[in-house]
Amino acid sequence: MKRLSMVVMFALVAAVGGGGYWYWQKAEKEAAEKAKTAQLEAKGEGKKGKGKGAGKGGARGPIAVRTAAAQRQAMPVVIDVVGTVESEHTVAVRPLVGGTLTAVNFKEGDYVRQGQVLFRIDSRPMQASVAQTQAAVARDEAQLSQARAQEQRLKPLADKEYITRQEYDVAATQAKSLEATVTANKAVVEAAQLQLSYAQITAPIAGRTGSLTAKAGNVVAVGAAGVPLVQINSTKPILVSFSVPQRSLDDIRAIYGKRDLKVEISPNGGGAVIATGSLVFIDNTVNPTTGTILVKARVRNEKEELWPGQFVAGRIILRVEDDAVVVPDNAIQPGQEGSFVFVVNGDRVKATPVKVDRQLGGQVVLAGGIQGDEQVVLDAPPTLTDGARISLGGEGKGGKGGGGKGEKADKADKAEKADKADKAEK
Repeated sequence: MKRLSMVVMFALVAAVGGGGYWYWQKAEKEAAEKAKTAQLEAKGEGKKGKGKGAGKGGARGPIAVRTAAAQRQAMPVVIDVVGTVESEHTVAVRPLVGGTLTAVNFKEGDYVRQGQVLFRIDSRPMQASVAQTQAAVARDEAQLSQARAQEQRLKPLADKEYITRQEYDVAATQAKSLEATVTANKAVVEAAQLQLSYAQITAPIAGRTGSLTAKAGNVVAVGAAGVPLVQINSTKPILVSFSVPQRSLDDIRAIYGKRDLKVEISPNGGGAVIATGSLVFIDNTVNPTTGTILVKARVRNEKEELWPGQFVAGRIILRVEDDAVVVPDNAIQPGQEGSFVFVVNGDRVKATPVKVDRQLGGQVVLAGGIQGDEQVVLDAPPTLTDGARISLGGEGKGGKGGGGKGEKADKADKAEKADKADKAEK
C-alpha cells in the first residue's frame, strides 16, 4: 500500500512538471513569433494587410522623400555629336635647294608667324653663282655697247653707199644678238638670286610647328618625296569635323545659309563648354555605309583650347524652345509602359506617365505628361508606390535618414528586449 502511494505521488509530480514545461515553452514561442512579426512589419516585409491602406502605405509610416518643382523655361533644340579637331591649313616645309643647314631659328612646338625665318642653308655656292652670272651680264653689256657704236658708225656710210649694205647688216645683226644675250644672262642672274633666297627658309603660314627632322649641321636635299624639315599646322582658327546622322540633315539645311548655326565644343559629352564656333561646311554626299553626313565648324581658338587630332563632343544648336517643361533627370523613373514621375499631391504621390523629348546635362525636357508647375519626387526610394504617403526632407534614396525607425520597429525592439530578459530570469 505504501509503495502504491509513492508511485501515484511520483506520477502527479511528473505530470505537473511536464505541464509547466509545456506551458513555458508555448509562451516563449508565442513571444518570439510576435517579436519577429513586428520586426518584419516595421521593415515593410510582413504580411500584407487586408484593408484599403495595405497597398498604399497605410499600414506603414510615411516615406521620406526629396522633391523639386517642374519648371517652364527656354531650352535649346540641339544635335549632340562627336567630332575631331583638324587644322584648317597644314604645310610641310621642305628645302628648295640642297646644302648644309647652318641655323634653325625656332624650337620644336613653337608658334611661328608667317614670314618668320625658320632655317638657313649654307648660301656660299649660291652667292658664287650669282656673282658669276652678274659678271657674264657685265661682259655682254660691254660687247653690246661696242656693237651698237659700230652700227651707228656704219649707218651713214651705208646710206651714202660708201660701204656695202651687207657690211652694215652684219653690224646691226651683231648688236641685236648681243642684246638677246644680255637679256638671257639677266634672267640667269635672277634665277641665281632666287636660288640664293631659298637658302633662307621662312614660314609660309602662321601656326604651330611639329617635330624637327633635321638639325643644324645636317645636309638637306631637294625633293618633294623626302621627309619635310617640319610641319606647320594652323590653329587660329581651327576646324572641327562632325558626322551627323542623315535624319538631322533637313533641320540643318533649313537654317544653314540663313543665319549662323552655333556649335558648342566640350572635351567630353556633358562637360563644360571650352569653345564655340559656327557651322561653315556641309558635305555634298551622305555616307551610305554609316548613314551620316560630314559637317565642319570653324572655331576662333584664340587661346588654343583645341588641338589638331583631338576628339571632342559637339552640340549644334538649331533653335531655342521658349516655353519648355523641364524636370531634373533624377526625377524620371523607368516603367514597363514608359517613363513616369511621382507627382506630389498633398501628403501622397501619384505616378504620372511622361514623354521624354530630350536631355540636356542634368535636365530633361518633357513633351507631355505634366504642365510644369508640379512638385516631383527626386531619387524615388524603391518602396515608393502610387498613392503612398510621404514626408518631405529625406535623402531621397531608399528613404535613408528620413525619420527614424518608426513606431512598429520600436515595439519590435522592446518585445525582443523583454523576451531576452524573461529568458535570463528563467
